[in-house]
Amino acid sequence: MNKNWLYIFIAVAFEIIWVTGLKHAYDLFTWTITIIATIGCTIFLIRGTKRLPVGTAYAVFAGSGAGGTVLVEMFVFHEPVSLGKLFFIALLLTGVIGLQIVTEESEVKGDEG
Repeated sequence: MNKNWLYIFIAVAFEIIWVTGLKHAYDLFTWTITIIATIGCTIFLIRGTKRLPVGTAYAVFAGSGAGGTVLVEMFVFHEPVSLGKLFFIALLLTGVIGLQIVTEESEVKGDEG
């Protein structure tokens, strides 16, 4: 995995934190973490899309973020777990992994990385 995909997955981690924070933040500290995660998500998503096709990178980002958020809600915050949810998360993640495997980096002139 190259560094651009790593940036996308760091953005996904931040996305999971801020989306979960929107539901569960209750004081200044938790809202501060939510805001920091939102900013971090944006920064790493922009960095990751410098050399990756934006459509593919965003599909991987959105799919991984959605799946990760559902998993966090189920296993950390005890939302109901069902085989249907797990099946469709697995299907979503299969598509995300497939997109990552078949996508090549593009060369951007004047960008050192």
